[in-house]
Amino acid sequence: MRLLRFLRNSVSVGKDIDYYSRFSPSPLSMKQFLDFGSENACEKTSFAFLRQELPVRLANIMKEINLLPDNLLRTPSVGLVQSWYMQSFQEILEFKDKNADDEKVTCDFTDAVIKVRNRHNDVIPTMAQGVVEYKETYGTDPVVSQNVQYFLDRFYMSRISIRMLLNQHTLLFGGKVEVNPAHPKQIGSIDPHCCVSEVIKDAYENARNLCDRYYMNSPELILEEFNAKEEGKPVTVVYVPSHLYHMVFELFKNAMRATMEMHGDALDCPPVRAQIALGSEDLTVKVCDRGGGVPLRKIDRLFTYTYSTAPRPSTDGSRAAPLVSLPASFFKNCRSKPVSHQARDGCGLVTKQTRCHSH
Repeated sequence: MRLLRFLRNSVSVGKDIDYYSRFSPSPLSMKQFLDFGSENACEKTSFAFLRQELPVRLANIMKEINLLPDNLLRTPSVGLVQSWYMQSFQEILEFKDKNADDEKVTCDFTDAVIKVRNRHNDVIPTMAQGVVEYKETYGTDPVVSQNVQYFLDRFYMSRISIRMLLNQHTLLFGGKVEVNPAHPKQIGSIDPHCCVSEVIKDAYENARNLCDRYYMNSPELILEEFNAKEEGKPVTVVYVPSHLYHMVFELFKNAMRATMEMHGDALDCPPVRAQIALGSEDLTVKVCDRGGGVPLRKIDRLFTYTYSTAPRPSTDGSRAAPLVSLPASFFKNCRSKPVSHQARDGCGLVTKQTRCHSH
């Protein structure tokens, strides 16, 4: 009897996934997030939108997961990720026909959204572990690697978009929320006056702590700031501080590791340099090191998920160069050029943000 019930539920969920995957996710700009959160944000409106939008986004990426090579799908880690998405899809779908005017329903929905967000905390390292498991068992196939690269770009971008929706709802309507002293005027996860240099300093200090623990030394930071719009003033932008932090933190980890491995025996290792430049359209953050650069023959592999020069980490995502670009790319629909990343021998990486609402 239980088996029959399970099979019926599986067929029903499969039909729901097929149905919702026919719809395209609704694109949202930074301005739309900002306007909704700052103008008397309405929990009922957010509930009505998310109970339709989240199943669409979850179903679309679940369909793409099912297109992965069978051997990759069979790995324990990818199977675990699939189960998380399936469970979250079913939990959100339970609110499909609930009354939006019922306060208990909206409260229960917010609790469900928090559960979904927490469940997906380890999606990135778990999916990465699945790729490692596949590579160790079946080796590297150029065609499969290319397909996996394409999928992971879309998968991680989808995760960022879903998490942005989850975070905005929970931070705006999830009960008592502690104000982040570093960003006291945040609207959800968005800071309308994000001080870029402060985020970069924070990312540097945390990366430096890791470097000190591993190498017993770390390079200093030289930070330069150029504001072409308001000369002499700190660069501030409307942005998600955690996204900027993640990108720069990964760059600092890479730069420090390269520097220490190249100059580890020196009493004073060369500093890591970071430059912030705000023009009329773009914000550029450049991180430079003297860690020896990347050989030209390896440049093409630098931004692939299956390539790393680091020893295999546990689950910390070290040397995650491809992931650096994704948070910035998420808001590239803010009417400007896409984000670009340039790698040069010994010159570090450039992270270029679009014209989202820079002050």
